[in-house]
Amino acid sequence: MHKELPACPVETTLTLIGNKWKMLILRDLMGGTKRFGELKRSLGNVTQKVLTAQLRDMEENGLVHRQVYAEVPPRVEYSLTDLGKSLKLVLDAMWAWGAGYQKQNRAKEDADKS
Repeated sequence: MHKELPACPVETTLTLIGNKWKMLILRDLMGGTKRFGELKRSLGNVTQKVLTAQLRDMEENGLVHRQVYAEVPPRVEYSLTDLGKSLKLVLDAMWAWGAGYQKQNRAKEDADKS
């Protein structure tokens, strides 16, 4: 069963990745495969429940692959699918925009202090 997607492509993108945790999960997984605990530590104050829900949603939407290993204790690893990796350009653009905004904001604060 497929979800009905919005008509607007921007809204579709936001539906799939448009919250803080999903963007940060994507950022972390761009560097390679991570275990749940590694993601949780990297993201900081995300709860286990929220992280689990976000990862499940991203897996359901084809952005994240979940690999379970039959070990004791069980080991679970997360990685990006090719579809997830295709969001790199989006993240790179957001990184560049955010860095520019930070630079502009710091320059304004420095000017205000003078």
